[in-house]
Amino acid sequence: MYKVLMISLGCDKNRVDSEEMIALLSQRGYIITNEENEADIAIINTCCFIGDALQESIDTVLETARLKEENLKYLVVAGCMSERFKDEIVGELPEVDAFIGTTAIDHIADALDKVIQGEKGVLMYEPLSRLPVIEEDRLLTETPYMAYLKIAEGCDKRCTYCAIPNFRGPFRSVPVNMLIKRAEKLAENGVKEIILVAQETTCYGTDLYGKKTLHELLHKLSEIDGIEWIRLMYCYPEEIYDEMIEEMASNSKVLHYIDMPLQHTEDDVLRRMGRRLNKDELFTIVEKLRDRIPDIAIRTTLITGFPGETVEEHEALLETIDSLSFDRLGVFTYSREEGTVAADFPDQIEEEIKEAYRDDIMELQQEISFDINNTFIGTDLDVIIEGYIPEDDVYVGRSFRDAPDVDGMVFVSTDRDIISGEIVRVRIEEAGPYDMKGTEMEG
Repeated sequence: MYKVLMISLGCDKNRVDSEEMIALLSQRGYIITNEENEADIAIINTCCFIGDALQESIDTVLETARLKEENLKYLVVAGCMSERFKDEIVGELPEVDAFIGTTAIDHIADALDKVIQGEKGVLMYEPLSRLPVIEEDRLLTETPYMAYLKIAEGCDKRCTYCAIPNFRGPFRSVPVNMLIKRAEKLAENGVKEIILVAQETTCYGTDLYGKKTLHELLHKLSEIDGIEWIRLMYCYPEEIYDEMIEEMASNSKVLHYIDMPLQHTEDDVLRRMGRRLNKDELFTIVEKLRDRIPDIAIRTTLITGFPGETVEEHEALLETIDSLSFDRLGVFTYSREEGTVAADFPDQIEEEIKEAYRDDIMELQQEISFDINNTFIGTDLDVIIEGYIPEDDVYVGRSFRDAPDVDGMVFVSTDRDIISGEIVRVRIEEAGPYDMKGTEMEG
């Protein structure tokens, strides 16, 4: 039987798609491998959210295609780049044997069968309004104790800088019974932390049930034996609502952490971005979260160098960041994306200015994060262990304040052996702008 290598690029939502595809292939009898020199077939699940991600996808396709001179027999391109550029990509990448769209990933095994049978230029695409139907259990590709749970697909926001609706389609919630079934399977396989993701998690249920039902989903997920931590990502601030906040505050399994993408804080920039809130509303939302959940860790992301952003708006953004003191913050420089409204805006900003703005923000955020982290010295935090660093004789893990890949780590000293995935109590003794150090508490 053919051996298949899956290369997953981009975000955690893409990772979910990749894990579902390899589950389908495994069920069909294909053998999954992580070794490129063993693979007969390579599948690249591409990303093209911004220009850098698109370039990485193109480079990866071309680099992988060179393996056809050695062991590789077939090359398949799936995901966002395949969907977004489907009208141009086939002729430009003759090395690729099949292309799979974002809403057709459940046809991956059929596509491979066709390729192996000798069919040339296999194209698998479905309408963007479709939600792929996948019943097989996911095959987790990284940590066995943590998994992302994608609760919805697509987006209806149409922000002026974003091309995602063009290749991910409109907002579609995954039915709650299907999500519960998937989460139960994850728990049976040892997953302790599930991280809810979507293009926009806060609108969950609006299309299926006529109202926001994220709070109900959180409650049902928390009833699953084995699930100990539930983390929320991609919560648009204008969609955060009272029942959701109350569920976060009162449910011990829902972490006091929220990822809340803002992109900017100044009203004129937000308006040009097509964002659906203003600065006053932002302050109100942050105040409401902190009033009800005093220890909540708020993460946000920003875009700097948006067309027309003035020096005054940039300085006002810095003042707002300083005032709101986000626990975690990431910054993207604006990427001029083909097919978006903002791509045609006047007053496009030079890259060096965007980067200077970004550096200003990150320098300020380092100071804020350092001050916040130092308030935890002498306190105890639960930490999920992710590995061991033998040269330093310390374990490394994450607290409730740390999402994987984007936030900091906690380095843990202890006299005993700890298994990855174990949640331990740690007394914090040192802190920097990103990471903290501590000692496991006895008992």
